[in-house]
Amino acid sequence: MKHGLLLAAAAATLLFTGTVRADDPDLVVLDWAGLDIPGAYAEYKDKNGDKPTYAFFGSDDEAFQKVSSGFKADVVEPCSQVVSKYREAGLIEPWDPTKIPRLKDIDPRFMTSKVFQDDKGVWFIPTNWGVTAVIYNTKEVPVADVASLQVFADPKYAGRISIPNSSDDVWALAYLATGVTNWDNITDDQFNAAAAWLRKVHPSVRAYWNDTAELQQLMSSGEVLVGWGWNDAVAGLKAQDFPVAMKRDTKEGYSDWYCGYVKVKGSPGKPEKAYDFINSWLNPQTAPALIEALGYGHTNKAAMEAMDPAVLAAAGLDPVKATIFEQNPKDPKLHERQLAEFEKIKAGF
Repeated sequence: MKHGLLLAAAAATLLFTGTVRADDPDLVVLDWAGLDIPGAYAEYKDKNGDKPTYAFFGSDDEAFQKVSSGFKADVVEPCSQVVSKYREAGLIEPWDPTKIPRLKDIDPRFMTSKVFQDDKGVWFIPTNWGVTAVIYNTKEVPVADVASLQVFADPKYAGRISIPNSSDDVWALAYLATGVTNWDNITDDQFNAAAAWLRKVHPSVRAYWNDTAELQQLMSSGEVLVGWGWNDAVAGLKAQDFPVAMKRDTKEGYSDWYCGYVKVKGSPGKPEKAYDFINSWLNPQTAPALIEALGYGHTNKAAMEAMDPAVLAAAGLDPVKATIFEQNPKDPKLHERQLAEFEKIKAGF
């Protein structure tokens, strides 16, 4: 999944000390660093007089560990592929759809999985989405060099590439690079081929970035010329007038993802405020605020259709002719296998 305009170190400090910035004490939101967007909680604040209390994380695995260890949050924002982990661990409870009138406005393509809704209720409310693709320095890297994901294995760029310290995004890249377009039914051979590709790439990696701010710094300093990153990295670098572009239509394609909110079982806050929060997020006015702040798309279909196509194209949210590796929910056993293997690869094994 997929945010992080704040420094990862600051986010980690907030999490592991258990310290949060106290705003509205009746709603604690455990969220991706950078997702406390005023435009997203504007309606909530208008109704309740203050913004929610936020605590932050830098990866889905970090957030899950925090909640499973007893961190007292009312709502959490995982990305789609790990929602099943929360359900299997018994950490969340269903939302009441009758209290979310804008639920019907969510683009149906984000609600197809039975992991998100079944006969027991609605477990996950998707709110934002984006892509993970090749990001490159347009002054130093010819566009022909990024026509394929094999650029990450090109000796020409050894020591000048950066990929995420995120098992989901990294494995989406590795699967695409080895000819696999989804992780619904990964065979041992496909897993091993993707792992071998990551091991081939590992010696060329300048850094495994932990948040978008880190990737931006690596690229703006000139240390990194090619990265595998999110929309907000491009938005941030362009804001600095840095020569950067995102290449989604590589020969192998790119990945997309979507994130949203789950309701923590037995949360200490006021339940009605959790609904105020999610309804505020689904407000159509959140869409332009989200795109302006991070370059991410909104799940409110009508709100996105009302956006200027040029604005969507500039953010990398317009349709392109390319294979898309969709980061849909996956088997938790595969997730743990990928996570464990990625740690070995980073350690040089």
